[in-house]
Amino acid sequence: MPTPNLTRGLAQLSNSIFASLGVSGLADEMAIGESPSGRECFVLIDGMGQAAIDKYGSHFPIFAQFLAQPSISSYFPSTTAVSLSSIGTGVLPGVHGMLGYTVRVPRSGEPGRLLNSLKWDERVDPVIWQSTKTLFERATQHGVSVTHVAAKRYEGSGFTQAALRGATYLGANQIADIANGAAASLKKSPSYAYVYINHLDAAGHDEGVGSEKWFAACLSIEELLKALLHKLPKGTRIWVTSDHGMVNVAEKIILGQDNSLMNNVTLVGGEPRARHIYLREGSEQETAIDWREQLGEYADIYTRTEAIAAGLFGAEVSLDSSERMGDLIAIAKGGAILIDPTRVSQESAMVGHHGGLETAETSIPLFTQTI
Repeated sequence: MPTPNLTRGLAQLSNSIFASLGVSGLADEMAIGESPSGRECFVLIDGMGQAAIDKYGSHFPIFAQFLAQPSISSYFPSTTAVSLSSIGTGVLPGVHGMLGYTVRVPRSGEPGRLLNSLKWDERVDPVIWQSTKTLFERATQHGVSVTHVAAKRYEGSGFTQAALRGATYLGANQIADIANGAAASLKKSPSYAYVYINHLDAAGHDEGVGSEKWFAACLSIEELLKALLHKLPKGTRIWVTSDHGMVNVAEKIILGQDNSLMNNVTLVGGEPRARHIYLREGSEQETAIDWREQLGEYADIYTRTEAIAAGLFGAEVSLDSSERMGDLIAIAKGGAILIDPTRVSQESAMVGHHGGLETAETSIPLFTQTI
């Protein structure tokens, strides 16, 4: 199975951008150089993989106005909560501890409860859960004006507090308002604006990459980037990338339906392309063997120990991360998805999925331009 590039990814890009603004203690890991005017705009287009750009480039004419850089990588799992946490902290998942869409909260009873990283749980303190100081906090302390421009519904969310805290939040739902907010936030130097839009990801989940709805969402990207190129202050350097790509489903496997996969399972976490599987104590080895025998064609199976040794979450894995991780990690291959039997209708209804290690999921484009 392909593996993401852990040395040329979102954390390295984020560290480099803040280093270019003079934030001490950070390295320019991607050799991007000093910020041209002390104004940096990071645009995150959720769900825009390099494979989609390669296949449907004619639907992204706006990128002819940018300089295309070699693609970079998301990490594992290739999903929003994980990638945005690496952007916000500059570290890999094993350190920041945001290990998937849902993971079990340690010491939350039996079988325990799952924390949904994007919807959160008021019983979990986001600053304790993700305790690494964010790059936004560090930059602010060094005199950089840091602004987070995204939909109003994300302001104050548990995930925002965990992964992206430290920025001034500017809620904006319309494309024009997003562009105007970013432009206003970059008037003074040094300044940084993080801009997030999820139209493409939502369309991909609903109808798939390459669908009519997905193509329609491309227009939102075009509109946003045109507005930013027109409105941002002269000298601003723009970076455009994504958090992950996406694959369209080809094979649906319901865990426990016509198979024995749920025999020792107490909780199913993660998402259909990247599962955290929690087991009855002492059943790890026999369950791993069973899952490999039944899913060898459709998924790669790791025990927790094997996942850590393989560096799936990065070379360093904290104790917190280890405790949150599934007893088994199941990574779907090809176009397969592994469906939680308690969420069959929700998960089987989605056409586009991500989280795994296919190149279409982990390889993401990078564009830049100085206005």
